[in-house]
Amino acid sequence: MKDLSVVITVLNERENIQPLLEAIRKALGTLNYEVVFVDDGSSDGTQKEIRKYADERITLIELRRNYGQSTAMTAGIEHSKGRYVALLDGDLQNDPSDIPMMLEKLIDEDWDVVAGNRKNRQDGVFLRKVPSKIANNIIRRMTGVYIKDYGCTLKVFKREIAEDLGIYGELHRFIPVLAKLQGANITQVDVKHHARIHGQSKYGLNRTFKVMADLMTMVFFRKYIQNPMHLFGTIGFISFGLGLLINFYLLILKVLGNDIGGKPLLILGLILLLGGIQLITIGIIAEISIRNYFEGTNRKTYQVRRIFNGQEETLE
Repeated sequence: MKDLSVVITVLNERENIQPLLEAIRKALGTLNYEVVFVDDGSSDGTQKEIRKYADERITLIELRRNYGQSTAMTAGIEHSKGRYVALLDGDLQNDPSDIPMMLEKLIDEDWDVVAGNRKNRQDGVFLRKVPSKIANNIIRRMTGVYIKDYGCTLKVFKREIAEDLGIYGELHRFIPVLAKLQGANITQVDVKHHARIHGQSKYGLNRTFKVMADLMTMVFFRKYIQNPMHLFGTIGFISFGLGLLINFYLLILKVLGNDIGGKPLLILGLILLLGGIQLITIGIIAEISIRNYFEGTNRKTYQVRRIFNGQEETLE
């Protein structure tokens, strides 16, 4: 069994492959490690570059199409074999030389996750740094997981934590929150960060909206994943109770001979009453869905085209 698996998701990073592998070999040469590349539908020949410079430590997982970074990470973790798992970007902005230090800290101090903090970021100030700081602050406050840099891919995990992260959709941005949901002990260390030299950034303005949408998911997961009825039921019963009070008040007015047909309060009372019933119903359905989720199948969220390991290739 390998001591360390380095999982790298790549999408059109052809020019970065050779220098990345050289940096990894230089940094990890004394360790018993493997490198698992997951190609997420590249169209620039990234796969050929990996094959060209691969050795017996390199495994390439080629996905059938572009599934997104979260799914690619899941595929890489599931095909890795190391006792510890490191996540690394394929764009050379993270430095592999930080991994031994992070791994040593994780083992010596018995952490479950050691996350990287890009202390001196080499991104554009307004396009990346400022939005990232705002997003990190919002995420910390809303999830209660207090680390400095959520956007740094470079992290080292104990295998049991990495395997149970449940990364899907776009949730790779919230890996520390997912780990915390398992009760993981997390620490953070400063790591090096480099400017991108080759290729283009995959991040666009629409990423901001995805982050906000996923943040709502994470807040729900953090507080209500095991008891969604506590959220929907609480709001539903409050709404239902207010609706009952309003309609009871209007009933008294009606009994006293007042005309209530044209009162906006009647509409509000009915909306609150029906809305409360709907929210309570949603809570019950969510409880059933969560139970199915925890007791569900092991169905994959991706399809592998082929696997290349050193000089050997297998189809799936």
